[in-house]
Amino acid sequence: MISRLLPVLTQERRAATLAVIILFQSLCALFFIGDVIIDLQGGDGRVELHLAIEAAVAVALVAGVIFLMVELRIMLQRVASMETGLRAARGEMAALVDHFFDQWALTPSERDVALMILKGVENETIAEMRGTAPGTVRAQSAKIYAKAGVDGRAQLLSVFLEELFAQGMDTGASMSPSP
Repeated sequence: MISRLLPVLTQERRAATLAVIILFQSLCALFFIGDVIIDLQGGDGRVELHLAIEAAVAVALVAGVIFLMVELRIMLQRVASMETGLRAARGEMAALVDHFFDQWALTPSERDVALMILKGVENETIAEMRGTAPGTVRAQSAKIYAKAGVDGRAQLLSVFLEELFAQGMDTGASMSPSP
């Protein structure tokens, strides 16, 4: 769970850092612009070089602020797009699981066990979680594999992965279990 949140937190931290840099550069740019205006009001000959340098720095800071604002906006849009895609993938997987479980006519107990198998939970742990004997879980697993037309855990998972990849490449693909 925590490992799934790290990319999002990293993106949020990056966005916050960019926002702080933008604010800091904005304040610096305002300072230099104000300094240039004050210097222009009471100038002497030597001040012109000083003013030119300050003006160039102010322009560079403003350009940096604009660049960072554009980058921040692009990054936030990318994060939103990734979150939308992740939600869609989760929904697709849930729909795919339900579809196959319906096609295979799994009982509620078998559905529960099959879902845990897909999550990578070992038989002994499934038995503990469900309050049943490990032999019962092994028997249910064998029934699930038989109904799905596969030989074991790896093949069961591959049925779902193949279908997801096929749907990703061909949006018109229908969900049909391959026994």
